[in-house]
Amino acid sequence: MDTSSENCPAQKLLKALSGKWKPQIFKMAASKPIRFNQLLRDLEGANKQTLATALREMVVQDILVKEVVQEKPLHIEYTLSEKGKSLIGVFVTLEQLSDKEY
Repeated sequence: MDTSSENCPAQKLLKALSGKWKPQIFKMAASKPIRFNQLLRDLEGANKQTLATALREMVVQDILVKEVVQEKPLHIEYTLSEKGKSLIGVFVTLEQLSDKEY
């Protein structure tokens, strides 16, 4: 087992899921498609640049899927990718542990 931080699968996963607003974005996207402005309203203290960066990183990491919805008015929705959906259990476990231990 490779224990160097750059090759450690657990470290890669934690890095992908950590960052300003990423856990909150993940939790919201797990329940329904989300829009940028909705996130901006719901995440008190979030600013456009930080939120855009987090969303972009989560799309690149294949945790979220960005979809342009061809309705009037045109808008973009973010949903969990298949990879993102596979992480729901990880988040549930982390929440359960943090409720008990921290």
